[in-house]
Amino acid sequence: MQPVIKPMLTTRLIPQHATTALPSRLIITATSPTSTTAVATFLTISPSRRAAQQPRRGRDPQAGLTTPVPDDAPRQKAASPFYFEAGYSGWAKRPSRPFPPPFFSPPSGSFSDPLSTFDRSIDRRLTHHQSVNGQMIRGITVGDDALLVSSNLLAANDGVGAWAQKERGHAPLWSRLILHFLALSAEEDNYGGRTGTPDPKSYLGKAYEATKEALSPPTEWFGTTTSCSALLHHTEKEIREEQGEEEGQQATATATRRPLCYVTQLGDSKVMILRPKDEGKVVFETEEQWHYFDCPRQLGTNSPDTPEHNAVVSPVEIEVDDVVLAMSDGVTDNLWKEDIAEIVTTSLQTWKGKVERGEVGREVQEGGAWAEGMRFVAQELVLAARRVAEDPFAASPFMERAVEEGLAVEGGKLDDISVAVGLCKRRKG
Repeated sequence: MQPVIKPMLTTRLIPQHATTALPSRLIITATSPTSTTAVATFLTISPSRRAAQQPRRGRDPQAGLTTPVPDDAPRQKAASPFYFEAGYSGWAKRPSRPFPPPFFSPPSGSFSDPLSTFDRSIDRRLTHHQSVNGQMIRGITVGDDALLVSSNLLAANDGVGAWAQKERGHAPLWSRLILHFLALSAEEDNYGGRTGTPDPKSYLGKAYEATKEALSPPTEWFGTTTSCSALLHHTEKEIREEQGEEEGQQATATATRRPLCYVTQLGDSKVMILRPKDEGKVVFETEEQWHYFDCPRQLGTNSPDTPEHNAVVSPVEIEVDDVVLAMSDGVTDNLWKEDIAEIVTTSLQTWKGKVERGEVGREVQEGGAWAEGMRFVAQELVLAARRVAEDPFAASPFMERAVEEGLAVEGGKLDDISVAVGLCKRRKG
């Protein structure tokens, strides 16, 4: 991030006592004209002001349904009777760095920005040329962020952009590979079907170790990333029913399956679960994890954080038609949770109206009209977050937190904005 620097101001990593090996996001601090050390004083700056003075990029966010998978990937369904009708959307504040060899082998055609488009036809051609250990890298890249969307797993990783200033720093490679190996670990366990209970912390731990190995010499690249995910499974609920009114009649018990979402959090990316039928009630949300302001817990180079010790797993009982969101902080730094709930609820109502009027298909099978609806919801969230991010005078959660730290930051936070949206449904049969 390169914000506008006012006179007598400079950029540095804070706080001064933090390890220099673990980069935080860049903050503006005031300095004395003669001193070589920064002084923690009051400042006024907007992260969005430079963006406001530059030509705007296209207004439409990039979007899709489930993220690409290899043609030879196993087509087995998860053991759970529940699944996500899902879509995603994202906007990068700047084009992502291309993946270096051997993780990217350019196709015969020329693509100037291979990671900045989500068009399905181009997406598949390009992702086939992004590989690790001979496998196509799962998910998609949004600037330094990475998203993965499947019928039972939503994930959003946020690569720490400050690594772009380091030699051999590559945050988007770290965020994408951890997401890739997370998906493989979950698939190998059939999303908990092999053992009966998913183990998301183990999946993330395996992904972290596999990423460290893949990015060690001779293919060494540095970076760190936050991570959040939501894995849809089920729980057995026992329902007792009385069989008659005679005294002493014993009740019979029947088991029924209910959706259960395993939410995993490390850092400041966020999972939120909403209940549209209850006016967008927030059923659950993760809590951000920080080392200090604007420096979240993160996995990667020189970071003390690990999945084993720092990842938080929360099993959350949900209902059919609940909406699950996995978001980078580009959303949550610019929209309060009440804004997010209202946008999701309003967007769903708009989409239902389109379905009823026949403006969109009425297909209800996986990948049908409701999946398109989730993509629409994701796009609306990204557009709303981007409007705040580009407004140098908007009120935002990031501004509020900065003020609490003694920094008079104005406006939204210009950042990569990524969101995966899943609507919980039950499979037929």
